[in-house]
Amino acid sequence: MIGKLKGVVDSYGDDHVILDVHGVGYLVHCSGRTLQALPSPGEAATLFIETFVREDMIRLYGFISMAEKAWFILLQNVQGVGSKVALNVLSTLAPTELANAVALGDRAMVSRANGVGPKVAARIVAELKDKAPGFADIDPSVAQLAGQVMERSAPAPVSDAVSALVNLGYAQVQASAAVAAALREAGEGADAAKLIRLGLKELAR
Repeated sequence: MIGKLKGVVDSYGDDHVILDVHGVGYLVHCSGRTLQALPSPGEAATLFIETFVREDMIRLYGFISMAEKAWFILLQNVQGVGSKVALNVLSTLAPTELANAVALGDRAMVSRANGVGPKVAARIVAELKDKAPGFADIDPSVAQLAGQVMERSAPAPVSDAVSALVNLGYAQVQASAAVAAALREAGEGADAAKLIRLGLKELAR
């Protein structure tokens, strides 16, 4: 089985790259994010590979990092998620963004990917939530605050501030992180207006 390819970019397609390795051109399917991260034709590139073997074909999937490859494999453990949907998710969300969205139960963020409806997004969050911490770079205080908001046990100013940021178009994970940072700066007694102001300042960085 092929685990990694190191060669020269030959050409690109809509959803793949052809990587020239010592004169052999490997067609490798990739997420949009990986394709954007790869260099121009003629330049050197390395991809971590997941090989799918079936009776009628062999297909290679390439990833810019081991984290992206790990999420590709994890996502396909979820009912209704095949290789195409998994790549769509990874085209929309970076591994850390996906890990944080799963850890915080942000189904809306996951459902931004093409082909991922509310039910599939809910399954991704529910079935992978225990596996996300291994890949996430997430502040425990953010996870705690997000959990309190979803359980409606957070103080009213905190819930109001997170809700206001979400209504402005920010994802739940972004709003929770911003308000958590605002709380650290302003203290537990801050009102919603101050948390919103500091949260917006944090999001603008």
